[in-house]
Amino acid sequence: MSAQLDKIVIEPQSPATSCVIWLHGLGDSGAGFAPVVPVLGLNSQHSIRFIFPHAPEQAVTINGGFVMRSWYDIKSMDLHDRADIQGVMVSEQAIRKLIVDQINSGIPAEKIVLAGFSQGGVMSLFTGLRFEQKLAGIMALSCYLPGGETLPEQLADANMHTPIFQNHGEQDDVVPMFAGKMAHDALIAAGYQSVWKTYPMAHSVLPNQLIDIGQWLQQVFK
Repeated sequence: MSAQLDKIVIEPQSPATSCVIWLHGLGDSGAGFAPVVPVLGLNSQHSIRFIFPHAPEQAVTINGGFVMRSWYDIKSMDLHDRADIQGVMVSEQAIRKLIVDQINSGIPAEKIVLAGFSQGGVMSLFTGLRFEQKLAGIMALSCYLPGGETLPEQLADANMHTPIFQNHGEQDDVVPMFAGKMAHDALIAAGYQSVWKTYPMAHSVLPNQLIDIGQWLQQVFK
């Protein structure tokens, strides 16, 4: 797998001073979430660069080995064995490179939010919690922890107090809500500052949820 991810970049009208790296779910692409930017209700003068990377294509075991965009293989629906940890760590390196590229371009780590939906949310939690520089925030939508109720190893002290925003659909039949709540409970028990919010939806996002996300982004980028 190449460490250089293809991506869609949406620049603000004014020079970017902050950045959101938003990771899509299984079988989707960066194009799946790029249209949300105008719906977030951000101030028209915002200076947030949005990056929507495309996961690499690989065979996914639970889908009969069908090749699709995926951050890691899913070999089982069991929460404790759902995420292929070796694949998670390979994707982590590619995502870290995206963050470092932004830092090298002049946007400091504390002005970068790592966001993700479903598989992408798993990666945002895993990568963000282990990143050695403080991030502005971590957003985890409709997702779980790779280890079920267990936090990743090699957690970085830098992001112990980073704001975390977790959303989940109350009718989610792909990633059950209890899986997201399990992740939230593990974060809270470990002393992290995570906000948990549910919505009357399936495995998706809602317009009013996107407004809430926009407000959260403006708060963490103050």
